[in-house]
Amino acid sequence: MVSVVIVNWNTKDKLRACLASLQVQTVAPIQIIVVDNNSSDGSAQMVQESFPNVHLCAETKNHGYAKGNNIGLKLAISEYILTLNPDTELPPDNLDLAIKKLAQQRNCGALSCKFIGPEGETQKSVRGFPSIPGIIGQLTKLDRVLNDSAFASYTLLNFDYERSQIGPQPMGTYLLFRRSILSKFTNPTHPFDEQFPIFFNEVDLLYRMKKAGYNCWYESSLSIFHHHGSSTKLVRKSMIWESHISLVRYFKKHAVGLERIALPFIAITSIFGAIIRARGFSVGFRP
Repeated sequence: MVSVVIVNWNTKDKLRACLASLQVQTVAPIQIIVVDNNSSDGSAQMVQESFPNVHLCAETKNHGYAKGNNIGLKLAISEYILTLNPDTELPPDNLDLAIKKLAQQRNCGALSCKFIGPEGETQKSVRGFPSIPGIIGQLTKLDRVLNDSAFASYTLLNFDYERSQIGPQPMGTYLLFRRSILSKFTNPTHPFDEQFPIFFNEVDLLYRMKKAGYNCWYESSLSIFHHHGSSTKLVRKSMIWESHISLVRYFKKHAVGLERIALPFIAITSIFGAIIRARGFSVGFRP
């Protein structure tokens, strides 16, 4: 019925809780695949000992999120495939209902849902696809003033999380895909572009899906618990740089027309922003 792929790096206790929530899902059968990116906290051993029914790929190096998912997806056998972060916990009926909701949306190839944070807050998890006006709006805060304009097209500050609707590109924390749709525009066993090792890989995938004529559906009636950024917080400086570098890679891959001409501006602005946020230089993620 559904294959679940989890890429893990040093989040043993949260991964344990995540896997425990998958064990009691009302939908069956579930194929669970954990790709452990060479954790040093005993994550792989915990999976082996506590969840023997889980397919574990214990890697000897940290491949990053995109390649880690591709490793897991090569083993996935179901029509419905969930890429899931380990710092999440799912209510028992989540997958059953999510599959039914996605099946109803014939023009959608993926589904996400509401993320509830540690304080009970609804996390802002949905954005638009990157554009020059959208990035300018985010950097200059014009998105907050002109929140119905192109300057807010990336941050989507007015997105209504209480209404089910098209959600252009939700965070990759929880994305339920349909294999039959993925196969129309990419290889479903290798859909993530590994030039985006940590960030923007799901943005790139969802954008390619959008270009193929299929949307991502946001379902407000479903929710999961999400700690948010548990692995990336461990290496904050390099992750800040990786996010800015990956934004440049995204524009380099997809930009056309005026956006193509603006690539030098995007690169300079992104590097400057990374220096300020990280308070220094980093090369970003290196596998």
